[in-house]
This record gives sequence, structure tokens and C-alpha cells, in this order.
Amino acid sequence: MAFLILVIGDLHIPDRALDIPAKFKKLLAPGKIAQTLCLGNLTDKATYEYLRTMAPDLKIVKGRMDVEATSLPLTQVVTHGSVRIGFLEGFTLVSNEPDVLLAEANRLDVDVLCWGGTHRFECFEYMDKFFVNPGSATGAFTANWAGDDDEVVPSFCLMDVQGISLTLYVYQLRKDANGVENVAVEKVTYTKPVEPTGAPQ
Repeated sequence: MAFLILVIGDLHIPDRALDIPAKFKKLLAPGKIAQTLCLGNLTDKATYEYLRTMAPDLKIVKGRMDVEATSLPLTQVVTHGSVRIGFLEGFTLVSNEPDVLLAEANRLDVDVLCWGGTHRFECFEYMDKFFVNPGSATGAFTANWAGDDDEVVPSFCLMDVQGISLTLYVYQLRKDANGVENVAVEKVTYTKPVEPTGAPQ
């Protein structure tokens, strides 16, 4: 069985959203996930307890709205296979520009950097590193939202790491033209570059 890592954040329950969507909860059944990386803005104890039931190995970093969680670290790093994964909420970064994210990945000495705070899913590879923003699992609004017409699309990610390869599964709750919600799944792969070994003499 695969060792699945849940990457989730920007929940903001109950301040900005009532709950994780039911269609997501059905997918996030206990026993399927080995570890959860929560990128902050958890904000309530009931959601914390829910995440613990999915995977007892719950790693959390402090988000800008986690005001009562004074002991949470701002960043954490976990290692799976040969891949080091760093994660943070993002409020400590001056921007979400690729070079700023790359500098943070280098500071943490990680291959993969997960960041949150934007409430919008994004992933890309840059300078041999992989960057993932899982978005908001609840679709919570953000005060920094630029577009008036765009809604926040609820999303979360699952990672499967095998040796030097990572497969990212992105789950997004999308509405069709009739307002019917369906979960769309996208798959993205990343392979950590391997340093060439010296030629035999």
C-alpha cells in the first residue's frame, strides 16, 4: 500500500467556511493517509481533531490566523525516501515569486516546498525543485483576493513518494454550468535530480 501524504491548508473554520466539503470528507477516510502536512490557518480544535482521525502523524505549521497556537513552528521539514519536503503557511515570505520560494527551499535544504496563504492551488518545477500550494480545502475566501469574479476553488493534495519520485494528486471541487459540484483530480509528477557519479577509472 502507498504511503500517502495529505497536504492541506487555509481551512479557516468556522470564521470563513463552515466545514470541509462532504465530497472531500468522503475521499479522506481514515486508514488511507499515513501523514498530514497542514499549512496553517487551522483555527479550530474540532478540525484539528478531525485531521488527527485521518492520520495520527499530523504535522502543522503556524498560519497568520492561528493566533492562539503560539507554540506551532513557522516551518517544518519531513523526509520521505530521498525527497525532503519543507512546508510553511507563507505569511513570512515577502512574496510568492518563484525566486523567493526558491530561496526559502534552499534555506530549508528541501527538494519540495509546500506553501499556503493564497487559497489558490498552484504547482510548478523551478531550478530542479518542486513547489506546491494546495489551496484552501474549504474554499474559504481571502482578503487578498484579486479577482472579483473568481471564486476560491476548494482543493487539497495527496503526495505519493517512491524513492526519488513524487506523484502529486490534486483534488479540486469544481462546479459545472448547472452548479453541480464534482471532484476533479489531476496528476503531476516530479523526480528529484540525481547527482552524476564519477566515471570508473
